[in-house]
Amino acid sequence: MEQHQKQTRDEKIKELTEKLEEGIKSVFASSKYREYLTVMSKFHSYSFNNSILILMQKPDARYVAGYRTWESLNRHVKKGEKGITILAPNPHRLTKEVTVINPETGQPRLDADGKPMTEQKQITYASFRPITIFDVSQTEGEPLPELVTELKKKALNYPLLMNIIKSTSPVPIRFESWEGLAKGYYNRTSDEIVIKDGMSESQTLKTALHETAHSILHADKKNPKDPATKEIEAESVAFIVCNHFGIDTSDYSFAYLASWSSSKELPELRASLKTIQTTAHDLIDRMDEQIQRHMEIQRQPETIGTEIQNTQEIHYSRR
Repeated sequence: MEQHQKQTRDEKIKELTEKLEEGIKSVFASSKYREYLTVMSKFHSYSFNNSILILMQKPDARYVAGYRTWESLNRHVKKGEKGITILAPNPHRLTKEVTVINPETGQPRLDADGKPMTEQKQITYASFRPITIFDVSQTEGEPLPELVTELKKKALNYPLLMNIIKSTSPVPIRFESWEGLAKGYYNRTSDEIVIKDGMSESQTLKTALHETAHSILHADKKNPKDPATKEIEAESVAFIVCNHFGIDTSDYSFAYLASWSSSKELPELRASLKTIQTTAHDLIDRMDEQIQRHMEIQRQPETIGTEIQNTQEIHYSRR
């Protein structure tokens, strides 16, 4: 019986990973995705150094751009907002007299008098200048197209599931309020998970499972994975586990995974399928075990009460 249940569960997890792949592909084909890409093309991919500068000045930054880009999107910087300073290329050009080199010999070319020949050549020196950019949260105006839509529904047995996720997670989970768009994070330094307070029950459970997957799969600093692989693994695990407990996160998860996939062939998802399936299976097993234990504890007072009533020693009432 147990072997049959395990096989059925494995088949269900495999079916869900296939559903994930089809769901992500449907996002790529949607008009919503095309609209999203059109707007996202206006945002630069910043260098590593500038990414660090952005992170230091505004850790919760999501989409950053200059005044003109925001104006082209019919958005305007809010009054009093302090911008983010980064470095923009500012090449400096000089005209310099240089010796003419013979490409065949690598030696200076000589004139009729045997002297090295020279020519005027423009040389570009790399230099940078500070510029100011602003995050979307510092602007107002027409909304940007959102690829990922936050989950809004309630969840059956939310308190029980949240407590079980907390006890299953290898690190502590706590709640905190903030203004940024991030819904939660796993902090490897403090070894804890922090979830944004005030979200819907389904979004909170999904985020808690996403960050729990991060804490299980991505705590090893010695063998780090690329960001896309990490996000795809964590969200895929969260999708499968949520689905097992009757919470459909398709509207959120498919678009989220599409936004992290490097191509429509989904190389990161396919390379991580075994990791995703194994981790989801393990989490489901551990959570189911705790639910079973909880149900047994819940049944105990009822059983004890019945026995006491049968002996007519005392009247027991459930509250």
